[in-house]
Order: sequence, then C-alpha cells, then structure tokens
Amino acid sequence: METKKRRLSIKLTSEDFDDIHQKANQSGKNITDYVTSVCLGKQIVVINDLEEVLKQQRAIGRNLNQLATLANMGRISVANLSEALEVLTDISESLKELLERRRWSA
Repeated sequence: METKKRRLSIKLTSEDFDDIHQKANQSGKNITDYVTSVCLGKQIVVINDLEEVLKQQRAIGRNLNQLATLANMGRISVANLSEALEVLTDISESLKELLERRRWSA
C-alpha cells in the first residue's frame, strides 16, 4: 500500500466540518479516509446494531437445528418450517450483501 505523501487543504464552515467529522466517526474512519472514500465514489455502509441482528439470527438457527434433531429422533413428526427457512435464507443473503458492500467500501 502506497504511503500518503500528498496533501489537500480545503476551507470549510464549522458546520460542514462538524458534519463531516460526525459522519467519519459514524463510519469508523478517520476524516482523511472518509473524505477520500467519498470523493472517490466509494460507498460507505454503516450498519448499526449488527451484532444484535447476528445474535438473533444465530439463535434462530440453533432453534431450527434443535427441531431438526427432534424430527430425526422421531420425537416430533410434523414441523412445516419451509416458510421459516425461506425467511431465514433471505435474511442471511441480505446480511451477506450488506457485509460485502461494507468490506469493499473500506
């Protein structure tokens, strides 16, 4: 990775500077990296509370696995989970797309 050797100096109002600083903080980037990314047209995706969503998704997956185990043991005979599986798959794909976008925007 090339080291940063060039400097760009601009004048901003206090309000614009504060807004940019806040957005950089929200994105987890410093101001230089944030402004560079935005100016180069890179998408910055901020996902708030993603850890809680992933925690809930793991819990749903564990519950589905427990139901599958019970069904395989013969302890339950009917469990129509096709709709639940479809929704869980859609959620997983959406999360994957968001994470991929975030990975490329760094």
